[in-house]
Amino acid sequence: MKSTQHAGMDVILLYSTAPDAETAERLGAALVDEGLAACINVIPDMRSVYRWQGAVERSAEAVLIVKTTRAAAAAASARLRALHPYEVPCILELPIAGGDAAYLAWLAAAVRPAPPIPPAPPGSRA
Repeated sequence: MKSTQHAGMDVILLYSTAPDAETAERLGAALVDEGLAACINVIPDMRSVYRWQGAVERSAEAVLIVKTTRAAAAAASARLRALHPYEVPCILELPIAGGDAAYLAWLAAAVRPAPPIPPAPPGSRA
């Protein structure tokens, strides 16, 4: 496998969890549809043990892995947070050290974050 370390430095994985696979897929699909991610993976039936509001909780969850670029990571994280049903969602940014050059190039080309919104013209009520 041909790999490159440099191209991998522009790719980020966002790791998140959701209450179920359907929710994880809905969240991830929104990111792909909006150009904030090239691809997502959903891993169903994960078990979590965590402390929440002073008590140890156990729950079934799904893992959501979002493949995006460093340039789009903040926007993708913000959108994921806005759509997420959890009060405090797990959203972790994981840098990629390297990988297959062709795959990394495809991934970078597939992410197309929305352009910034231009400022309102003077005198308008935006």
